[in-house]
Amino acid sequence: MDAADIVDVVSDFVSLKKAGANYKGLCPFHNDRTPSFIVSRAKNYCKCFSCGKGGSPVGFIMEHEQLSYPEALKYLARKYNIEVQEREMTDEEKKAQTLRESLFIVNEWVADYYADQLHNSVDGASIGMPYFRSRGFRDDIIEKFKLGFAPSDRKLLAKTAKGKGYKEEYLEKTGTCYKTDRGELIDRFAGRVIFPWIGQSGKIIGFGGRLLDSRTKGVSQKYVNSPETDIYKKDSELYGIFLAKKAIAKENNVYMVEGYTDVISMHQCGIENVVANSGTALSKKQIAILHRLTPNITLLYDGDEAGIHAAMRGTDMLLSDGMNIKVLILPDGDDPDSFAKKHSAEEFREYVEKHQTDFIDFKCSIMLNNVTDPIKRAEAIDNVLQSVALIKDQIKRSMYVTLCVNKLGLKEEVIIRRVNKFIHDNIEQRRKQEEREKELEKMEQERYSAAPDNAENVSGGRVSPPIATSATSQTSQNKKLTKLQEIESSIVRLVVCNGESLLPTDPPATLAEIVAASFAEDDLEFSNPIFNQILMKAAEQSRTDGFVAEQYFSKHEDFSISSAAMQFIMDNENMAPTEMEEEKKNSLLLQNINHLFIEHRLQMISDQLAEAKAQLANASPAEMLDAMKRYKELKNIHNQIAALVGRSR
Repeated sequence: MDAADIVDVVSDFVSLKKAGANYKGLCPFHNDRTPSFIVSRAKNYCKCFSCGKGGSPVGFIMEHEQLSYPEALKYLARKYNIEVQEREMTDEEKKAQTLRESLFIVNEWVADYYADQLHNSVDGASIGMPYFRSRGFRDDIIEKFKLGFAPSDRKLLAKTAKGKGYKEEYLEKTGTCYKTDRGELIDRFAGRVIFPWIGQSGKIIGFGGRLLDSRTKGVSQKYVNSPETDIYKKDSELYGIFLAKKAIAKENNVYMVEGYTDVISMHQCGIENVVANSGTALSKKQIAILHRLTPNITLLYDGDEAGIHAAMRGTDMLLSDGMNIKVLILPDGDDPDSFAKKHSAEEFREYVEKHQTDFIDFKCSIMLNNVTDPIKRAEAIDNVLQSVALIKDQIKRSMYVTLCVNKLGLKEEVIIRRVNKFIHDNIEQRRKQEEREKELEKMEQERYSAAPDNAENVSGGRVSPPIATSATSQTSQNKKLTKLQEIESSIVRLVVCNGESLLPTDPPATLAEIVAASFAEDDLEFSNPIFNQILMKAAEQSRTDGFVAEQYFSKHEDFSISSAAMQFIMDNENMAPTEMEEEKKNSLLLQNINHLFIEHRLQMISDQLAEAKAQLANASPAEMLDAMKRYKELKNIHNQIAALVGRSR
């Protein structure tokens, strides 16, 4: 945890830019259009001030990669080359592994099995390896991408796996094997060379298998990919993303190609900021992954009809998401794979820089080439202008309008009028979509409100740790904080950020001691048990030499405490007063905490008063006198406390 630098960790997934003392980028946890994700190197913490998610390096990896706490620590240990010594798990602990963890473990073994078959089996050496050699792949590249070979014996994988103790159900659930009608477990990729899919976290999530050239004649399915599983969703993955993400952020650009071999050949050529979408249209989830790393994308395809068609797929979604799109159609007969083999990285980049064209320019040229029929030409122009209308930046859109005027030979006012119509249509479509989503959200909230209050929040096979949220920050929880919980959060924020401060009481006491004494005097506790632990530990430690509450809680060994505390620390960074003298600051802290004490008691009485009022309304004649007496007592106390803050009821 000491070795993990939050900027370094987050930069593996998000393109960050310096913003004062901190860094800023697009949030990886929601569809962020303007950077709202703040990363503080000084506090070693990150937080989105739109959706509220974030955390320490461990917390960020847990949330982003959906890992457990120990798994996140192991992830960081691998990143920083720190050895983690572990004991062998007991049978009971092995059984307790979650489904996701089991699938990752099986996939890792399968990838090693295929790699071993490629290098050490007779068929691997005589059939699989010659294919990779024919593609010009070096040994280091074969190892880097964990390439392998699946023997033609369709039952060998399952037999070997079961002999190693792996269960049939996991071989099926990873999609590596399937069962026949006779109950036989068959290797889905038998007789194929193997391209493992490595997810963003570096774990094997699935496989792609290709029939060898001698067997592809007349075969309709040259490539076979893993089916969708609990760990592999095709529309959420990009081939090569794990090996490319650092280069993408560094180059501030990503090359998009079609196939596995295109990615691998470009890496071998020295260009690493490249991914493949494997011949399908880009999805919103894939675009979001790329946009968090860079707003710039270059589509690299070969010059045949299929390549041009591929360049057109998914581009409207890229434009609407604010991506800057360039297109490069390679010379006839070349695809990125063959072109990379003929050129060095420098030559490749030079060629791209010189020959890439803007997407709108490219679309105009393609769609209007040799189109003379007036109706078809009008439809093609509309198609181009619909793409222009998706561009949100007004200056950029204006430049494209000028480009279209020159390209299409139409008057500027005609094009502007048409683009504005499409913009209006898009806005209306989004409005209707938002209304539908709000209606669905309202129905979901009503369903949530009807659910038991003590329902556990379970995600990805693990119970989510409690996360504190301040009164002023937007919570990511479905259930809105009550007023009492907001006040409690404000009190604990002061304890976490200023617990050691010695306040001007008689005799002087630390802020943590004052809060603990106030709660003990009225026999009160916070509604959140984590808050009670924080207060108790702060009061115990606040007189210890060198104790600084922020540092103590941000690095606390209990993750639920450190996670909750860091939320408060990040919130406090945006709420803290300007620099002032220690005496004045402590005097202000005393005023604030005393005001919060009064607000806290007032809200507690208000809640009890509302309850008493409801009881009074439903009381039987026999209960009426006691209910009325209780209501009046609470009303008097409420009015006395309200008077202290200038209120009356």
